[in-house]
This record gives sequence, structure tokens and C-alpha cells, in this order.
Amino acid sequence: MDRLQAMQAYVRVVEAGTFTKAADSLDLPKATVTRLIQTLETHLRTKLLNRTTRRVTVTPDGAAYYERATRLLGDLDELEGSMNQARMTPRGRIRIDVPGVVGREMIIPHLPDFYAKYPDIQIELGVSDRTVDLISDNIDCVIRGGDLTDQSLVARRIGEFHFVTCATPEYLRRHGTPAHPLELTQPPHRMVGYFSARSGKVMSDTFKRGDEVVEVVGNHVLAVNDANAYLNAGLAHLGVVQVTCFMAAPLLKSGGLVRVLEDWTVDPIPVYVVYPPNRHLSSKLRVFVDWVVELLGSQSTAGLKVRCALS
Repeated sequence: MDRLQAMQAYVRVVEAGTFTKAADSLDLPKATVTRLIQTLETHLRTKLLNRTTRRVTVTPDGAAYYERATRLLGDLDELEGSMNQARMTPRGRIRIDVPGVVGREMIIPHLPDFYAKYPDIQIELGVSDRTVDLISDNIDCVIRGGDLTDQSLVARRIGEFHFVTCATPEYLRRHGTPAHPLELTQPPHRMVGYFSARSGKVMSDTFKRGDEVVEVVGNHVLAVNDANAYLNAGLAHLGVVQVTCFMAAPLLKSGGLVRVLEDWTVDPIPVYVVYPPNRHLSSKLRVFVDWVVELLGSQSTAGLKVRCALS
């Protein structure tokens, strides 16, 4: 038995939750992964996994073995990295997942600069607003906005998004200009809704003015779950929108959008780069994370940490 390969296969099965996903991520036949786990259990003289037709679960012995195995594999990766040129010249594949607007507007336009520094790194970039499972989907890191609910993940705060409330001139001509956020909850006004891809619930919008706080679920005829679709709906005169400053800035300057409720503020959303707690932060992933922190933390590049400074 190749004990190292068996250990790697076992860790991947635990993280992926199924033999099929584990085999796909390891680029091995499912039968090979199954045989490796069976041989490992025989060698250890203990049952590591409980198998069902849909999923596998970890036994108490399996949980203890997984914890030690992930540490050992991480130490091995670190050792190998320190002993070869890859540490000086990061190379290999990394899987990243980012929200649609971050990928299209921020990351992708600046990737030529990244590849100029690290030409041997291959990035598989998932670009969508859906929530992914870092462990089972075998993703190295994600960029996420908002408060983090999974405290088991490792998160590094890299900035925050500021928002502006706006509408098109045509919308304001048809429906008038709102003077208070509560006007957005009933006709003639309406907002473009944004619903959670996970729960399907339309999210509320919170406005602040001094000590006054107003939370509203706007009257809407359309709700979407993608930031670009949300902005496009606003540009189609379908309602008032709350848009990130970096997306709104060129449209506000050109007159495509007009600010409304300017004396009301919206809390910024924190932005994090997140990765699994047991995932070794390899040199190739580390340089990408550092690059993203520098990129998204730059006021001139991303508009993070800066309120809309628009005339």
C-alpha cells in the first residue's frame, strides 16, 4: 500500500463527502479510491468511515485520523516547498471563487499584472454570486462580502464596499424623487429586489440618518440574485437601487444614474478572503492572496474603504 496516497485519498473523501467527488478531484478512478480506503482501514485495523448510498460520515477514529493526517500532509507540502524552486517561483493550479462583480470588474481586468509576476500559476476562477462549499467543492479560497457565518473558516479582512442609493433620470421622471426611505415600500415608488441564492428571501435595505435607522423591504416588481443583473435592472428604470461606489461612479458622472436620499447613509459591507482551516496555504496561494489584498485594498484600483466622492 502507498500509505501517503491512501492518506491523501482519505482526507479528500472526508472533505468532499463522497467517493465520487474525491475521485474526480484526485483524477483517479472511483474504484482506486475505494480500494485505497479499504486497504488503509485494514492496515489501521479500524473503521474510518461509515458508508451510505449517498454520503460517507466519519467515525470517531476516522475523525482523529483525519485531524492528524491533514497536519502531516500540510507539513509535507511545506517541507517540499522549502526544498525546491517552487518556493522562489510559485507554480501550479489554484481554484478561486469570487462574486460576479468582483471577478468581472476587479480581478479579471488586473490579471495580466498578476501573470507578469507569476507566469507559472494557473487559476481556475469561479465567477458567480452563489455560495460555494470550500471543502466539498475543493476550492482553495474565496472572496466574500458581508458578515461571515461559518466560524470554522479562516478569514482575512481586505476592505469594505461602500454604497450609494440611486435611480435613472427616467425613473425619477415617471415616479418622482423619494424624500424618505419608507416611500420605497409602496407605490408609486419601487426598488429592484435582491434575493439570497441560498434562502430565496429578498434582502432588506437599511438606511441611517443621525440616530434614525430605517430598514425596508422595497416594493418591487423584479428581484434578482446577481450584482450585474441588479444594476442593469436599475438602468432599465425598474426601480431604485443601492449600488457599490465603484460600479456607480462612471454612471453618476455620465448622468446615467442620479443619487437619491443623499442625507441617508448605508452601512458598508466588509470584504474577506476566506480559505479552509485545514488547507495548507501554499506559496502559489499565498502570493495570490497577497496580490488580492493589495489590489482590493487600493483606493485608486477598487474604490474600497472610500466613500463616493462625486460632485
